[in-house]
Amino acid sequence: MGVDLSALISTEKISFEKLLDKKIAVDGMNTLYQFLSIIRQFDGTPLKDSHGNITSHLSGLFYRTVKFMEYGIKPIYVFDGKSPDLKATENAARKKRREEAFKEWERLKSEGKTKEAYQKAMQATKVTKDIVTESKKLLEYMGVPYIQAESEGEAQAAFMNQSGQVWAVASQDYDSILFNCKRFIKNLSISGKRKIPRKDAYIKINPEIIETSKVLEHLGISHEKLIWIAILIGTDFNPEGIKGVGPKKALEIVKKHETFDSVLDDPKVKWECENDPDKILKFFKNPPVKKVDFEFKDPNPEKLREFLNEQHDFSLNRIASTLNKLIELKKSSQKGLGSFF
Repeated sequence: MGVDLSALISTEKISFEKLLDKKIAVDGMNTLYQFLSIIRQFDGTPLKDSHGNITSHLSGLFYRTVKFMEYGIKPIYVFDGKSPDLKATENAARKKRREEAFKEWERLKSEGKTKEAYQKAMQATKVTKDIVTESKKLLEYMGVPYIQAESEGEAQAAFMNQSGQVWAVASQDYDSILFNCKRFIKNLSISGKRKIPRKDAYIKINPEIIETSKVLEHLGISHEKLIWIAILIGTDFNPEGIKGVGPKKALEIVKKHETFDSVLDDPKVKWECENDPDKILKFFKNPPVKKVDFEFKDPNPEKLREFLNEQHDFSLNRIASTLNKLIELKKSSQKGLGSFF
């Protein structure tokens, strides 16, 4: 879910042409969640192979990654590691919401209410360990690097951006900005249009870029104060935030104070979360991250065919052209490889 800073942060549209030859750290968990949520049958049932294994994420990851590469983007997927203890309460609440949504989905589906069922199915979306493992296998066979973070993937991606290993971080959540990435891209994994929830209508979606330094300059605050704002309005570590305090009021409050302690002593701030606010602040300022190395490798056509077609029932006719695009993109310098099919 992440923190919602949209009321305070302006974005700029960016064309795919401007992302040519750019290395971008992509929020892997966020990306998989998107694919699992939207790539479904009309009643909300996810795509599955003949063994009952969900394949929605593999379909989305395969085609979207090759599309990135066609635009000249060099994606590096970053996956979450161990969830911090600060997130335990929120994780439990999310699990309960997913379980309730799953029961509702089953009921609505049995009643033939497909439109309502589809919405509940999206709410029941879960990224399992098996789904992540299968996704990593696919990326490995494609020759696309991935990073396993120690803790929050957004923090690791931001660290890679700070160190100059990647040009930007791509996600739908704003948390990477709180972890102090330099550049943040929204809607990179969404192309063309997006369905408006509970309506038979779509809106046009374009990639958008946010530069953290410009955000701070516009708001007239330091990066640490931006974290204070996030904590006041609610993060994954204190989802409810402070009652009665929205983004604009939070901005007013932090501008009046020079220390986090004085913010917490403000009459408008009543801390009710079980987590220690100082520990939340400390986590955003110094999250568990690590130095990493990565490289783009040649794809393994045989492994891809075996994995997608033989193991997960992807039609050869359906994936042939995309496989050939991948081979052409990654091995254009080699002679005599030819078409895979």
